[in-house]
Amino acid sequence: MIRTQLLTTHGEHLQGGKELIERWQRDNSGYIWIDLLAEEPVVEKQFLLSMECHPLAVEDVQRFRHPPKTETFDNYTLLLYRGITEFNKDLTIQQMTIALFAGDRCLISCHPRNSMGISYYWENAHSENLLVSPGLLASRIMRFSVGRYLETILAFESSLTELEDSMQEKPNDDIMRELIAYQSRLRKLKRIFSYHEKLVTNLLKDIPQRLIDEDGDIEHALQDLFERCERLHGLTTMYYEICGDLINGYLSISSHQLNNTMKVLTVITAIFVPLTFIAGIYGMNFDNMPELHATYGYFYTLGAMLVIAAGFGIVAYKKWL
Repeated sequence: MIRTQLLTTHGEHLQGGKELIERWQRDNSGYIWIDLLAEEPVVEKQFLLSMECHPLAVEDVQRFRHPPKTETFDNYTLLLYRGITEFNKDLTIQQMTIALFAGDRCLISCHPRNSMGISYYWENAHSENLLVSPGLLASRIMRFSVGRYLETILAFESSLTELEDSMQEKPNDDIMRELIAYQSRLRKLKRIFSYHEKLVTNLLKDIPQRLIDEDGDIEHALQDLFERCERLHGLTTMYYEICGDLINGYLSISSHQLNNTMKVLTVITAIFVPLTFIAGIYGMNFDNMPELHATYGYFYTLGAMLVIAAGFGIVAYKKWL
């Protein structure tokens, strides 16, 4: 589906389809936002090429799970980032690639499914006077998506605190499995946010002149976007490391408990080894064993075994237990 918004030089705001694109091209004036939602790849490619988008940029847009990036061409500045369609409290996400082509008096957005950021600004771009600044509008759309990420990541902090308290009070395998799952999801998010941070950093280092010339404060908008991306990357990195520390703590506790168990078993074995040795000797039943015919030999042997066991037990308790 192709939908458009056109702001004419006379201040008239129109919404429609391809007919507004033809009017915008014919008049060679005004500002237009073209949104491509769930278009067939072939149709999308033909349309983008007809709008003079660079072929390499079109290939990047249509490549499956292309990493977020920004690149400036003759006619457009491309922002390619990961938007989300679902972000749950357990950090499971459904994401999609969103492409924004910011050109002279024109913004083209491409996305395979509904995007909350694009839907929000589709309703509010005109009222906020953003159609006259395609670059600023693109940065605001990405900022909206990053803001949704940030809200869920901050909400996750309370869940992580509860896990940390549970780990300290009563560690168990269920908490361990949950932490491993969170760490895996945070690793993916950390990689995504790292790409986003680099994207905005590269854009800030060399802001295209066409974006600076727009009727908008693009420098401050990009700085604000960078700070959000940087905070997201920092938070996910911190939570990832906390999960790793908790996992290592659980393994240390388990190892310590196992060491204590093995220590007790070793002491028990050390006590019974000499007793087993004595029982083995007197269990051979040779004829020429004088002790076998002693009247009180059985009691002497038991007494010796008890003394040895008590002695080993006292030494082990004082030094090892």
